[in-house]
Amino acid sequence: MKQATEQEAKQRFGSTNPSFNYRWEHVTAVVTLAIKLGELTGADMDVVEAAAWLHDIRKEAGPKHPQEGAKVAHELLPTTDFPPEKIGHVAKAIRSHMGLWRKKPLQDLESQVLWDADKLAKIGLTAAFHFTPLILMKGNGTTTQSIIDDARNNTKWMSKTVASMHTEPAKRAAQKRFKRFTKLWDRLEAELNGQDLLS
Repeated sequence: MKQATEQEAKQRFGSTNPSFNYRWEHVTAVVTLAIKLGELTGADMDVVEAAAWLHDIRKEAGPKHPQEGAKVAHELLPTTDFPPEKIGHVAKAIRSHMGLWRKKPLQDLESQVLWDADKLAKIGLTAAFHFTPLILMKGNGTTTQSIIDDARNNTKWMSKTVASMHTEPAKRAAQKRFKRFTKLWDRLEAELNGQDLLS
């Protein structure tokens, strides 16, 4: 997975060793969240952990990365000691993780856990600290105010993401993360404007 994140960084930023490897940070956050959610919900931990590690292994494939990642699971996992009877389930969870919100909920618990973990890693303070370096690496006259404005634009899709969570622990966490995310930018803007001098 680490090599895959480096390939994506080269495609995206022209370097296999960017100053901030967002994809690796994202994947490791998803693994941590998926394991915790899996334990809290009683999901199959073999499936959850493997799917979390592999979910973005073909991210460079764009919108087809879930299908391509599922193919990698079918190719890679048989070369390990992973239980063969669970490989299809891993691939199913990977295929199901696309999108920032859902119109119809997923039915499979392990797919729900991966989807929730993937999206939780994209909202809240984690999102602020994962997305800000990406904005800075792009350059283009970035200012603190433009970062705040960009973050506020993200709250539109984030509210749909929060409403799309499947598992109860993720629903609770998503609401808290979304509130922290919006408060962070409000407080930062207040500091920039010197509003804290008035109170």
